[in-house]
Amino acid sequence: MEVMSYERKNKELTLIPKYEIYMQYMLEIILLRLPRTEKYSIGTEFKSVMYDTFKDIIFIEKIIPKERIYYLNRIDAGLNVQRALLRIMKKNQWIDTKKFDYVMNTLIREIGSILGGLIKHYAKNIAK
Repeated sequence: MEVMSYERKNKELTLIPKYEIYMQYMLEIILLRLPRTEKYSIGTEFKSVMYDTFKDIIFIEKIIPKERIYYLNRIDAGLNVQRALLRIMKKNQWIDTKKFDYVMNTLIREIGSILGGLIKHYAKNIAK
């Protein structure tokens, strides 16, 4: 039982630096290079969702385990919004395919994998 708790805690702690790396990449490589007209519309919306998602990631450690599933689902929804906004950026050719693929297939996939494991863990424990 103690090992499972440590593994879950480790996943929660791993989520924070992974998301920080993702945010840094998005700010430096993607969002700052958007066309001026889009930087203040879709770029602002993307940053807002990205920062709100990060706040939820930080918050999951601060609340009781029964309430964590709610925030994990909020984080998952935030990631889905970010994916949709990235697809719009790619479709309009505001970001290139190589950067899009890296973000979607590496950065977001890693975050999603960790998040999926945490959601399964908490969903299973709530059912008990």
